[in-house]
Amino acid sequence: MCIAAFIWQAHPLYPLLLLQNRDEYHNRPTKPVAWWDVDGCEILGGRDEVAGGTWLACSRQGRVACLTNVLELHHLPKAKTRGDLPILFLKSTKSPMEFAQQLITDAHQYKGFNLILADIPSKSMVYASNRPKGDDINIQQVSPGLHVLSNANLDSPCPKALRLRKSFKQMLNKYGNNEVMVKEMVEKLMEDKVKADKSKLPGICALEWEFELSSIFVETDTPLVKFRSKFIERKKQC
Repeated sequence: MCIAAFIWQAHPLYPLLLLQNRDEYHNRPTKPVAWWDVDGCEILGGRDEVAGGTWLACSRQGRVACLTNVLELHHLPKAKTRGDLPILFLKSTKSPMEFAQQLITDAHQYKGFNLILADIPSKSMVYASNRPKGDDINIQQVSPGLHVLSNANLDSPCPKALRLRKSFKQMLNKYGNNEVMVKEMVEKLMEDKVKADKSKLPGICALEWEFELSSIFVETDTPLVKFRSKFIERKKQC
């Protein structure tokens, strides 16, 4: 599970200010944030060493892609790697909307995903999701302002998304139009381990597992391995 909060085209200093936690098993090999080359396109981001994709990255051209998965019970066998989607967008010259529309034909071949596609120079951002399953791909232009993306639709009112939205807004109000102290913001917002009220959880999977995943920063032991959040921040252009 993952969660991201961002402010888009609504701050005098930052066209995009984005914070994201990636929740993953600790034994899954991952490369830290660095520049890497993909077919001649320089990309800055972390990289999953199992499937080769990424969950958050940007290019030198000011394009940004952010990915979260969708919480669901059933998995798609032999699915394409969701982590390839940000890379494909960053390599592409298509606008965010054009790229999202291009996904219509094969979106069903991926497990559930939420995808943010942004081109900072053109001030264009699009949200795309292939869930609910069986429906046409959900594509929408993202309006300027504060948004939160978790494991449901963009700005869905799930407990931890609402909690992060409130905290993020308070921090932005604290700094006003001045430079944001990112380290402080990350520590106060993205390391929040407070869990939600069980009665407010969506009931998609086992209650105890949903409860363990209900904090902004997830840290829990499974029978096999530790499951924990890792956080990343991006500000301004790459």
